[in-house]
Amino acid sequence: MGLTDIWFVLIAVLWTGYFVLEGFDFGLGMLLGVLGRDNTDRRVLINTIGPVWDGNEVWLLVAGGATFAAFPLWYSSLFSGFYLALLLILVALILRGVAFEFRGKVDSDRWRAGWDYVIMFGSGVPALLWGVAFGNIVRGVPLDAKHHFTGTFFTLLNPYALLGGLATLSVFALHGAVFTALKTTGSLRLNARDLCWPLGGAATACGGGFLAWTAIEHGGWTWLSVGLAAALLVAGVALALRNREGYAFLCTALAIIAFTVTLFGALYPNVLPSTTDPAFSLTTTNAASTPYTLQIMTWVAVAFTPIVLAYQAWTYWVFRRRVTRASIPAEH
Repeated sequence: MGLTDIWFVLIAVLWTGYFVLEGFDFGLGMLLGVLGRDNTDRRVLINTIGPVWDGNEVWLLVAGGATFAAFPLWYSSLFSGFYLALLLILVALILRGVAFEFRGKVDSDRWRAGWDYVIMFGSGVPALLWGVAFGNIVRGVPLDAKHHFTGTFFTLLNPYALLGGLATLSVFALHGAVFTALKTTGSLRLNARDLCWPLGGAATACGGGFLAWTAIEHGGWTWLSVGLAAALLVAGVALALRNREGYAFLCTALAIIAFTVTLFGALYPNVLPSTTDPAFSLTTTNAASTPYTLQIMTWVAVAFTPIVLAYQAWTYWVFRRRVTRASIPAEH
């Protein structure tokens, strides 16, 4: 295994970490209006992810930076071809962050309700579009001999990619419901647990269908990860309904890992296949930076990755307890 293969695996690990960690706060954000019956409930929900949501986005920044440095041609072709979709994701993430900060600035139910809708929008749009984006990455896009994207925005809206969007949307919603049941008490915990059954059905249908389609197209060992992801989703729902939220959250997290492994396993050794001509595809070889660049990046990753992981693990440990209505101070 060369440095190009190692960096492909590292980028896959970064995206996996992003989907596992950001997935549950996307899911919670989408369910904010469903689970939060009053302002105190919604404040409890937001407080469960308050210490960690912005740290979870670091995985996205590092994944983007690693792609730019390790595979610059992949980065340039991807961001030029997916420009509008990625812009929508960026705008949604910005609005979501602003909503978290501004929601409590004015003591007005109308003001808070408006920002709550922004949180739901800013959580749902990325959850949907990341699946669409990765569906197109695995399926391939029209690239010419210079690796330039020759399609349009509507090229990305094909049935396979749209099913991928529904898969990530439903799986993240289930992941968020399980996380809510894990981190809250009382009626919030019960309502989140009750949502796991319908959300689990949707996640199994959409996610299982998308991964099965992927395995049919690419075959091989991907069927193993597809079966594992489906089994873990079912187990997560069953455990949540039995009030075993910790194990249920572990199952949904592992299901997302199996989901991401299937996508990157189906993609390798390509990084962006061409539907115009397979010879125009970007691979781990022709899209990579120079060996010297990859060597420097490897040493930097070895030095700083443990520090980042230790800090984030410490953050989750400090804020590990459940959040209750009693812990929410009264409005001024």
